[in-house]
Amino acid sequence: MSLDRRSFLANTATIGAGLWLESHLAAQRPAHASTSSFSTDPVALVPLGKHLKATRIGIGFGMRAFNRQSNLTRRGLEHAERVVRYAYDAGIRLFDNADLYGSHQYVARALRDKPRDSYVLVTKVWFHPSGIPEEDRTDADKAVQRFLKELNTDYIDLVQIHCMMNGQWTDTMRRQMDLLEDLKQKGLIRAHGVSCHAVSALEAAAESDWVDVVHARVNHLGTKMDDKPEVVMPVLKRIHDSGKGVIGMKIVGEGAFRNDPALRDRAIEFAIRSGCVDVMIVGFELPEEIDDFKQRVASTLEKLASVA
Repeated sequence: MSLDRRSFLANTATIGAGLWLESHLAAQRPAHASTSSFSTDPVALVPLGKHLKATRIGIGFGMRAFNRQSNLTRRGLEHAERVVRYAYDAGIRLFDNADLYGSHQYVARALRDKPRDSYVLVTKVWFHPSGIPEEDRTDADKAVQRFLKELNTDYIDLVQIHCMMNGQWTDTMRRQMDLLEDLKQKGLIRAHGVSCHAVSALEAAAESDWVDVVHARVNHLGTKMDDKPEVVMPVLKRIHDSGKGVIGMKIVGEGAFRNDPALRDRAIEFAIRSGCVDVMIVGFELPEEIDDFKQRVASTLEKLASVA
């Protein structure tokens, strides 16, 4: 069967990524499996940088998110509340928000009767043009004060600068970084960091002592990532080795692997065996997606533990 040039290149890229994955996994030991404390619990608490602990799986609102809407919020408040509460009851204790997603009120409502110290709240401040109303694109200290009210909480566990796309962000965002550090010193936030959408931004995060936790796009095929896995993963290793937490997003390729169980399994194994992804964020939209992902993580952990 003949292939056009685009199909040939796509197939070649997939094969190349697969070969690199096999080589990478063969060289990696299962994350944390060398210690007696290794747990195969898919929602076990794990360190997330130096200041936080969170469950290995988190639920995020960032799926197709912009202008304070996402796939989950578009389904309505009642549905979103049901999914968030189901995630909590399933043992997930990290809830990933952003001003851009418009998710604060949904999470606050869903968790209103849960002990505040039983879960981790993450959110992000948006500084790019458009995406949120212009009057809300304020300095980080004012934004966080609003977030506290929207989330109905006295503190936020992690606040990040959202969607940095170049290596100069630690210069251009210096004022916002200082404001977030002041909020951390006051106890209004427990940690701060950045979500990155470029390798150069990840490189800057690796060099910054200010960063506590990084959001990074991670999967075995490089789908919706900033570059090929062989380019991104060494930078994430540097970030993690320096004591910073790493939250992996796009684990299932922003839904690209949704209908392929084998790809989901390989993506999960890739993230866990990398040794530099602490938490995997997924934009669950249905309770059954939570059950499926949780079971696949458990199976992967059991597999890795058996060969440790």
